[in-house]
Amino acid sequence: MNESRKHQVSLRGASAKEITRDALLAKVNQERELRNYIRRANAAVLLIQRSWRRHHATKTVALRLQQEWETMMSTRVGDLTRMQISSEILRPFLFFVNYLSIRCGKIAARDRDLMISCFSVVLESMTSKDAHQNFCSMAVGSTEERGLWFYQAKKLISICMFILSLFDYSHQVVQDVVLTSIAMRLAVLLTEPKGWNCIASNGRKDANAAVKNLVQFIGSKRSGLYNCIRKFICKLEAPLSSQDVSSCQTDDRFLIVASAITLSLRPFHVTNMDIDDNRIMESAVEQYCVSLLTIPWFPQRLPAILVPALRHQSVISPCLRMLLISKEEVLNEISEIDQLEMASNSNMMPGVSWVLANTVYLATVSDISALDSGKFTAGIDCVTYLRVVILLAENLLASLEKYPRITTQNDEIQVDNDTSADFFLQWGETTCGFSKLSYMDLFRPVYQQGHLNKLLALEKDGSVCGTDKLPSGNQQYSRKCELLDIAYYYSCMLQLFSTLNPVLKSLPILNMLSFTPGFLFSLWGELEKSLFPRKDHITSSRTVSGERSDGLFNRKQKKFVRDTGNKWVSVLHKFTGKSLSETDGMDLVNGHFTQTEEHPSDEWDIELLRQGPEGISKVLSCLLHLFCSSYSHLLLVLDDTEFYDKQVPFTLEQQQKVASSLNTLVYNSLSRNVSSRYRPLVSSAVRCLHLLYERDCRHQFCPPALWLSPGKNNRLPIAVAARTHEVFLAADGPPSLCMGSVITTMPHVFPFEERVKMFREFISMDKESRRLAGEVILPGSRSIEIVIRRGHIFEDGLRQLNSLGSRLKSAIHVSFVSESGLPEAGLDYGGLSKEFLTDISKEAFSPEYGLFSQTSTSDRLLIPNTTARFLDNGIQMIEFLGRIVGKALYEGILLDFCFSHVFVQKLLGRYSFLDELSTLDPELYKNLIYVKHYDGDARELSLDFTVTEESLGKRHVIELKPGGKDIYLTNENKLQYVHAMADYKLNRQVLPFSNAFYRGLTDLISPSWLKLFNASEFNQLLSGGDHDIDVDDLRKNTQYTGGYSEGSRTIKLFWEVFAGFEPRERCMLLKFVTSCSRAPLLGFKHLQPAFTIHKVACDVPLWATFGGQDVDRLPSASTCYNTLKLPTYKRPSTLRAKLLYAINSNAGFELS
Repeated sequence: MNESRKHQVSLRGASAKEITRDALLAKVNQERELRNYIRRANAAVLLIQRSWRRHHATKTVALRLQQEWETMMSTRVGDLTRMQISSEILRPFLFFVNYLSIRCGKIAARDRDLMISCFSVVLESMTSKDAHQNFCSMAVGSTEERGLWFYQAKKLISICMFILSLFDYSHQVVQDVVLTSIAMRLAVLLTEPKGWNCIASNGRKDANAAVKNLVQFIGSKRSGLYNCIRKFICKLEAPLSSQDVSSCQTDDRFLIVASAITLSLRPFHVTNMDIDDNRIMESAVEQYCVSLLTIPWFPQRLPAILVPALRHQSVISPCLRMLLISKEEVLNEISEIDQLEMASNSNMMPGVSWVLANTVYLATVSDISALDSGKFTAGIDCVTYLRVVILLAENLLASLEKYPRITTQNDEIQVDNDTSADFFLQWGETTCGFSKLSYMDLFRPVYQQGHLNKLLALEKDGSVCGTDKLPSGNQQYSRKCELLDIAYYYSCMLQLFSTLNPVLKSLPILNMLSFTPGFLFSLWGELEKSLFPRKDHITSSRTVSGERSDGLFNRKQKKFVRDTGNKWVSVLHKFTGKSLSETDGMDLVNGHFTQTEEHPSDEWDIELLRQGPEGISKVLSCLLHLFCSSYSHLLLVLDDTEFYDKQVPFTLEQQQKVASSLNTLVYNSLSRNVSSRYRPLVSSAVRCLHLLYERDCRHQFCPPALWLSPGKNNRLPIAVAARTHEVFLAADGPPSLCMGSVITTMPHVFPFEERVKMFREFISMDKESRRLAGEVILPGSRSIEIVIRRGHIFEDGLRQLNSLGSRLKSAIHVSFVSESGLPEAGLDYGGLSKEFLTDISKEAFSPEYGLFSQTSTSDRLLIPNTTARFLDNGIQMIEFLGRIVGKALYEGILLDFCFSHVFVQKLLGRYSFLDELSTLDPELYKNLIYVKHYDGDARELSLDFTVTEESLGKRHVIELKPGGKDIYLTNENKLQYVHAMADYKLNRQVLPFSNAFYRGLTDLISPSWLKLFNASEFNQLLSGGDHDIDVDDLRKNTQYTGGYSEGSRTIKLFWEVFAGFEPRERCMLLKFVTSCSRAPLLGFKHLQPAFTIHKVACDVPLWATFGGQDVDRLPSASTCYNTLKLPTYKRPSTLRAKLLYAINSNAGFELS
């Protein structure tokens, strides 16, 4: 741009330096906002100035009136009329007190003295019989007087409540006690027309009407009465129940508490004034529930003499109805209080938890020492009580889920969240310092027998307890008590106890439910009608189809309870969190298995449960949860005689239905990845299912198809299942309900053969991961070189291998030295290592070696020898044997022995119970059963709580419990003795050895892999199937080399001779060739390398076939290739003789 145009003005009317339109608008808006701000600021200043001037003027007037009022009271002479009291005393007093004290939220010493003076004047006038002098006579006077009285009475009560809210019980200021005491007397007398001496009989109705209006006011939220009482009670430190009643009645502090409770209950008793108006009560009941029932330890803070008033039907019944009918409004208000109070104390329990606890406590007889503890307060509607408790419990459980640190993760599929335990304990502890009760102790009535019996009686009679009727329009709440209500009630209680009672969890409730005659039977009756609609089922909770009546069942059940009711006492601490043992399957019931009719497998897959818990109703889900929790608890103490012979509480046919229902439910819950809100149901179902399955493994009562049925059509492929299982175990955080947990939780839905394949797949995956990690580079690399003397196999193996730990997974290269001291010929490509593992196991597990002994049962199973702990390095040697067994399992090598099921239970992390003692020591088991059922005086048996063991020539006395040598057997403690002795033999005695063996075993085998099997299956995994060889399977999977073929004459002779061997001889031949006497668990097609017969050509004349000289050379074996080197024998007799000689020589390559 040239210089001449630089300063040229635009002809369009705008300078070149003019701002843009948008900038101009922004500037104008900014200036407008500034002007508005200044205008608002000036208005605010004026408002503040006016408010301050008004406050200053009002305060000046209040102070002047206070001074004048004080002067007037000090110079007052004579009695005052009611109008003088109203206009000269109360009018100025209400003004300056409201302004100088209530608005400031505190009471100065001067104001306190003036309040005492005013209240004294009013109280004095109210005791006068002269209507002209009695302030309360204004309530029945002219219309103007009535309005004035009502206004001033409201103000007086508000001031009295303000005084009460500030009063601190712990402060020992005499004047504070006097003021609060006189204020509460005034408030009580204002609301009690019977105390007005001046009212004539013809004015009683008007007095009642005036008080009704006053009570309606104090019951409203606007009065703030219940909030003030709440503040006062929350500051109470100690109840006065320990004081003598007569002294309490004259104590001002007791009268303050009593007056506060009296005022809180005034609206409940307004009907006593001959005025029928439920509207007065509704607001008061709502405020009572919201403000008082949410107080922690509300009844316990009060003197015991006052608690019956809170329990009265006229109080508790309206509260129950209000909580049921107006639940949304009440719960919303409680939630608002929680939000305010949790801001200052984040660890406090939700208000609904205290409404629930206080309701249960007040609606029942909760005295711990009372014989009828657990019964209901007289006259209340038990059905309404049930529904209210269910409502509150559901709300509390829902609120707990909002707090991540207190989310319920109890239960097992095995979940143990210790991080929340301390928080629950903090919740469960008393917070007031005046009681040793815990929060859950307030629910003591719930698990009393009388409580449940009362509810069951109501259900049986089809009636309700009490005569209260719900308001019209709410008849949907008035149906009769049903078993479903009771079940839902206890289901909620179980969840609460499991969450908020971290030590005992739901044990108190389960003890009561499990041993209540007929209860479990009734529950299953309801479930059976839903789950098996097309089957013959129990048509009612009190009728058994066919020959069994309810009376007969109850007699059997009561006998069972009488026999076993105390059984859980002695083993209570052992039951929590532990399951029954798994022992080998016995096809016996009363000596033999009674085969039930075979069902098609789809009949065991319950249709209603195929969608898991999401496919059933909330009611059915509740019933299942309660049934599973209670029955699994009972199964812990139900012995085999009761289960199989007496068939209590169910017949074996019913037990099959229970097992199939739980099997279907759990499988579909896990495979469908259901929501975590179903965790309590699934966890209880898993526990119950495990107990039934383990009992069936020990003593069969279900057909095998039942356990396989749910996964028959949709089981995962083996490789996929194995990888899913590993991913599931490696996942961080709490276990989820998913398909991966099916294998962990219920592996029995996979057939045993598939689980064996899965086990081998786990090992293959482990080997692959080790290869990727560089632990295995090439075949044969990083192998472990050992030299083993034939005469010192165990010592050499222990010295060279025990310190390797998990490195024992690597290949072992074995060089044998014969007993003559010469190295044996041949190379080890795996065969000699198998022979080494087989031989070292045979030597170390021999009873003569001293580390293991045999059980006294006919199958002579192995169990650690208790004297091994006295041997040098005895525990260390047993740990080494665990590694040897782990190595054999890892390499798929079968060993020629089986362990006792009690010992295997420990390796699988399971607890053993009394009935399993029969598999370990039948004689001791028989004696203990004799003691258990001994009818005479048990002291005659001269037993104490000790057991004597003899080892290495010394006797050792071991106490079964602390101080056991001084505790003699009696009829009262004989069940404890039986279970303590069984616990010692089955668990405590073997535990040090099983722990050592487990440490060695798990160096190579993951514990999760072992848990695919029960105890019987573990032994099969270890030692193979039958003690014989399937000749056809071996022949089908045999290879031929060196010129042999399946049609060769010698081969035909071999299979003819082999088939004619005794089973023991066939096993010896297999060991001669492969170094193991057992066939592979899944058949010879899994033998690697394949069984091979190699031709050894020998020159013999043709006439040897007809009786001449046959081949003289012995057969030999190459164990590293599983190869039998067989000469070309011509006659079967020669082949048989040479084979038998070779397999009995216990030599390997020397015969080559």
